[in-house]
Amino acid sequence: MKNLNKYTTISIPIQLNDKIRHLIKNTGFNSVSSFAVYVLRQLVSEGSINKGFSESDEAKVRNRLKSLGYLK
Repeated sequence: MKNLNKYTTISIPIQLNDKIRHLIKNTGFNSVSSFAVYVLRQLVSEGSINKGFSESDEAKVRNRLKSLGYLK
């Protein structure tokens, strides 16, 4: 894999950056970037990104859409 040690830039809002910087003070994370990489790796490895709604959440959304007249 040639791209193993290459990086790219992801832009996040400054307010989010500041909140994360405050959140990671006195932790093992030495930068917002290292925290973001950790969180993204966790999400991807767990498959959390592709899970979508739970069956219960989907039923709630369907019922709400029905009550609003969007579904029959």
